[in-house]
Amino acid sequence: MLSLRQRLMLVHLLAILLTVGATAAAGWWLLSQSVHRQLDAALLAVAEAEVAMLADGDGGPVRVHEAPTGSAPPSLTRIDRLVQIIDGNGHALARSSNLGSENLPAPAALLAQLAAGATIFDTLPDTSEEPLRMVSVPTHAHGRSYAVQVAGSLDDVNHTLQSAAFLFTGMAVALLAALGWAGSRLSRKLFVAIENIVDQAHRIGDSNLHQRLPHPGDDDEIGHLVNTLNAMLERLEQGFEMQRRFTADASHELRSPLSRLRAEIEITLRRPRENSDYVAALRSCLDEVERLTTLVEELLMLARIDGGQERPQAELASLDSLAADAVSRMAPVAQDKQVALMLVNELVAPVQVDRGPLSLVLRNLLDNAIKFSPAGGCVTLRMLADHDGTRLTITDQGPGIDEAEMPFVFDRFFRGSRPRAGEVDGFGLGLALSQAIMHAYGGKLEAANQPGGGALFIMRLPSLSTV
Repeated sequence: MLSLRQRLMLVHLLAILLTVGATAAAGWWLLSQSVHRQLDAALLAVAEAEVAMLADGDGGPVRVHEAPTGSAPPSLTRIDRLVQIIDGNGHALARSSNLGSENLPAPAALLAQLAAGATIFDTLPDTSEEPLRMVSVPTHAHGRSYAVQVAGSLDDVNHTLQSAAFLFTGMAVALLAALGWAGSRLSRKLFVAIENIVDQAHRIGDSNLHQRLPHPGDDDEIGHLVNTLNAMLERLEQGFEMQRRFTADASHELRSPLSRLRAEIEITLRRPRENSDYVAALRSCLDEVERLTTLVEELLMLARIDGGQERPQAELASLDSLAADAVSRMAPVAQDKQVALMLVNELVAPVQVDRGPLSLVLRNLLDNAIKFSPAGGCVTLRMLADHDGTRLTITDQGPGIDEAEMPFVFDRFFRGSRPRAGEVDGFGLGLALSQAIMHAYGGKLEAANQPGGGALFIMRLPSLSTV
């Protein structure tokens, strides 16, 4: 099995061979056509000159016009040109001296074409010792039909083409070698860059995800691939970092109630106590166990959502009834804090939504708004139609969200300055869990501050149907 590099090199060499071969063949063919056209033009010029002289004659004996021997240098246009004048029946009336006693062929088919007035070019491979190229031109002079035939040797043409073939072959070999060398260098550079990327990819693990693949420096396909892989590594690094931070935060949040629970039990067991003391201790331990249970359930739900498992079959419910039920459930908590709950329905038509995720998110957001609302404040849940679905807003009259903390409000285990100071209970998972649930069910949760003060949370969810 050939490697990718070997296959690419083989394809590269085949492409070069085909290109160079086709170029050389095309060049030789063009040269051959040009040389043959030049020979045909020279033969035709001599024949037309004889035709003109024949027409200008005085009607005497037909003869080929050649310079007398020794009277002048031979004409370059007449050298190696065999000239013959025939009548309409193919009888030779005059011949050039270099023909001797030989005749140029005049078969019946050629005579018929000449009688029709056509100028005929023929190649005669076996007429004489050398292959000939002949042109036959019909003419009329002094009331009779004639034809002038002029032939020339093809040896010079063949020698020229043979020399051109050697020249093109040499050029093709040189070009093939040059292109092969250039292609080898380019492919070597390409594969060196790929090997560097592969080596660096092998060295990157979970402990050094901050490293990146080396960029080849060119904005080509390899460069785009490296940019894409580096962007993926950056996302992986962020995911690993979030996982590490999540594990550390979860360990811290689990350790705190366990430490308090252990301290409560140890203090209670140091000496005998009254039954009321044991009951108070057990109630305190039960509170811590409930906090732990809530934390573990939220962590388990987040893990299932991350794994794509927290998607049971949709259970449809009316949005207005679901919101009214959430307000009713949170009313006792609001009364304890002396906070009013208000439900405003601005929907033009009833909307059906998935009961499971929406009810949990509503309780989380209402509980969060009640915690941060001062005594005598008001929390408002408003429902209204949006351009791409349904929008629910929950507003409170609390201090709002610090602008520096706004980008982190949906991070897991993130707690603002007030919760960290102990003013508000919680683990910092409510908003993160609500956002994860909204994303899992195709919705979105946004946070902002109201112009007049207080926090604003917006739930955007696509409505499943209207009734």
